[in-house]
Amino acid sequence: MGKSAIIIPARYGSSRLEGKPLLKVLDKPVIQWVYEKAQSSKLADIIIVATDDERIYDCVKTFGGNVEMTSKEHKSGSDRIMEVVARHPEIDYICNLQGDEPLIEPESIDEVIKNIIEDDNADISTLIREITPDEAQNPNLVKCVKDINGFALYFSRSKIPYERNENVAKFYGHLGIYGYKRHALEKMTKLPQTILEKTESLEQLRALENGMRIKTTIVNFVPVGIDTKDDLEKFRQIVTQKLVSKGS
Repeated sequence: MGKSAIIIPARYGSSRLEGKPLLKVLDKPVIQWVYEKAQSSKLADIIIVATDDERIYDCVKTFGGNVEMTSKEHKSGSDRIMEVVARHPEIDYICNLQGDEPLIEPESIDEVIKNIIEDDNADISTLIREITPDEAQNPNLVKCVKDINGFALYFSRSKIPYERNENVAKFYGHLGIYGYKRHALEKMTKLPQTILEKTESLEQLRALENGMRIKTTIVNFVPVGIDTKDDLEKFRQIVTQKLVSKGS
């Protein structure tokens, strides 16, 4: 069996929080927090940060991480990841871990990797969590509906499913972590954008529209993605509180 890799795409440019991979919390850059979570995975053989910025490259090297430079022309994280995977024929399973998710649980990372290794029917895997009907109204929180075997039927920024009958539906929010079989990532990055993908601005819809199967796993943690200064402060408060709790 080929090797499994966690690849962390990291860009310096961000419309809401420029340079966020390098912003420090308790004297440690965000990208290092994420990298160390990846190191706690039991199923990953390789961890690589994929970046197009020399400042991030130098930062990762400074804390002893594995990092590779990629083209500045990529339009998506999956394209950036594919450039790295193409250099590594030994990699058969890939986990796309976002560089702004420093509170991701290593057990959840392993769940994503396990699904693509063990489930022959899964081209891609990802995580979802149960959310409230009120949360489902938020267009910034992507929703997922799945079949009885846990395979995604659709993702949307709209509230899905529509409640014709109240108090029946369960709502699931999507967490932006993906696992790919190598052939699935290769296919995804070669396919043109689809109408649904352009409509919702959700790359995973390209996979569904082309008949690829996405296996979901339900987790019970609420992610803290860092997109704004408020998110950064929230993360700082969480890790500071954890340190206080450990010391008491």
